[in-house]
Amino acid sequence: MTRTKPLNLLVFAVLGVAVMWFVETALAASGHPVIIPPFTLAIALVLIGAIIVAMAWPVRRVSRGTKNARVDPFYATRVVMLAKACSLGGAILAGGGLGIAGYLLSRSVVPGVGSVTMGIATAVGALILLVGGLVAEHWCTIPPDDDEKDAGETRARAR
Repeated sequence: MTRTKPLNLLVFAVLGVAVMWFVETALAASGHPVIIPPFTLAIALVLIGAIIVAMAWPVRRVSRGTKNARVDPFYATRVVMLAKACSLGGAILAGGGLGIAGYLLSRSVVPGVGSVTMGIATAVGALILLVGGLVAEHWCTIPPDDDEKDAGETRARAR
């Protein structure tokens, strides 16, 4: 599995901004109330980010060669897949939170401070989830062996 690329994260964030801006505009145009995320969403995103980092810690210990550390390979695979999902989900949710906050701030009649704060809190919580996912994904990588490094240098000299 390849590492998460910054371009993918940027695309997901821009997609989140665009979709939420469009949804908020469509809701307001049809006379429905706009979406204001609850504060508990930001708290839940931060907790999920912390949990994924905690889940990746045993895998990091094994991949760095700590004595008496063992992890089921299926567990490690699940953790790295969840970490990648958290980073991509965090990117799209951060974009969504910024899209909500941007929409609310762009109106001629600015809503209450609490409404904008909830959008920004969601974006911050999602950024923490994104960073937690990237850290966990990094911790789940196996450092290159000395044999692989030497073979790569030998191939480079042969060319």
